[in-house]
Amino acid sequence: MRQRVVRVALVAGVTVLALLLLLATCGGDGRTGGPRKAGPAEPARKGAAGPATRLAVPPAYTNRRGWEVTGASAEYAVAVGAGRVGYLERVSAARFRLRAVDAVSGRTRWAGDAWRPLSDPAYFPRLLSVAKDGREFFVTWSYGQAGEDALTAADMIVALDVYDAQSGAQRRVELPWAGTPAVNGSGPGILVSDGGADSAVVDPVTGRVSLLAPQDLRHPKGCGDCRVQTQVRAVTEKGVLVSGRRGFWVRDGWHSRKAAPAGTDAASGVPTSVTGGRVLARWQKKRGSAGAGGYDVWAVHDAATGMALAKAECRKPAMEPGRHPQAAVAPEGRYVVAGRLGFDLETGSGHCFEEADGTKPLSLTAVTDRGIAYGTTATRTPVEADLTTSEPTALPANVQVPAVEVAGTALFSWTDRRDRPHLIAYARRG
Repeated sequence: MRQRVVRVALVAGVTVLALLLLLATCGGDGRTGGPRKAGPAEPARKGAAGPATRLAVPPAYTNRRGWEVTGASAEYAVAVGAGRVGYLERVSAARFRLRAVDAVSGRTRWAGDAWRPLSDPAYFPRLLSVAKDGREFFVTWSYGQAGEDALTAADMIVALDVYDAQSGAQRRVELPWAGTPAVNGSGPGILVSDGGADSAVVDPVTGRVSLLAPQDLRHPKGCGDCRVQTQVRAVTEKGVLVSGRRGFWVRDGWHSRKAAPAGTDAASGVPTSVTGGRVLARWQKKRGSAGAGGYDVWAVHDAATGMALAKAECRKPAMEPGRHPQAAVAPEGRYVVAGRLGFDLETGSGHCFEEADGTKPLSLTAVTDRGIAYGTTATRTPVEADLTTSEPTALPANVQVPAVEVAGTALFSWTDRRDRPHLIAYARRG
């Protein structure tokens, strides 16, 4: 009997040792920078069990199939073509790792090396996605001192880690930057700007950096207002998109005065949002035309050509639009929503979701390839709107609306009672 117990103990010990060795071989090597192979994949989560958290969701989705991540960054990025979701996880008190998972199963496709950001490690670094030439990338970035002995603003840099969304190959780019940066990936390049006319564009494929000063923006001839309140807004396939107080243009490309929708004042265009190769702009109606005193025209333009793809009339806002409302584009690009606006770019139609007196506006924040948009009302009631029929429907008050849909899976952000962020994915029914 004693020999049997000893044999069992030995077998158990060997099994534990084998498991420890297996875990050791699956860990990251701690290197930073440079191309690297994809990290290990996790076993797929059991679809029958589904996520542990069961939120109330719109009827198009089921909370019984999907996946869930707890304690990761509240900010995540999506690579639609690759069907990947990227998020940051904390490895230690001051180190982070980017992990990319399959949007449908939640299975890890690759995990980046752990790294230390330049910014305060108490907070997660920033994360975005960008696409160029048919390739998709995740980008993490932070801003801070170039070294421990940095003394002046000239020693401050923006550090970007660019990951191929498909393979996980990583490239490090460091850019000297004296002021607080604004970074976005709304076009085929990573734009770093000061919120005004100074900017830099980072090519995600090559890592090449192109610096742009105010004199490089080539203001359109005869547009005096273009030199006032000049801002570099985004990167397009033809170059950077720039806006002035009245008018916007792509350097060496098109100018808004030649792209104004019919019936509008050609010198009144103000871009509010750029995403997915689309520019949302507000226009004033021509003086003396019907509704000019109370309505604006909102149009979605092709960022590469300036062509107006769809438009809608909406009551004038109580304040200038600035950078709001923010636009969201369906994964395949047909539908666009922004605040109370919804557009079908295939039919060229648009709709402003408001009552005849301008009350009860919606704030739409996401849209699917089926033309179903999600958002809330002014009283925070969840709502869905069918852009094909322009009909909104109120949802039960406890329903959570998705932030985005990718590969038939909707993503939801939720914070539990212990203030832990959850990234939850629920599958579309059927």
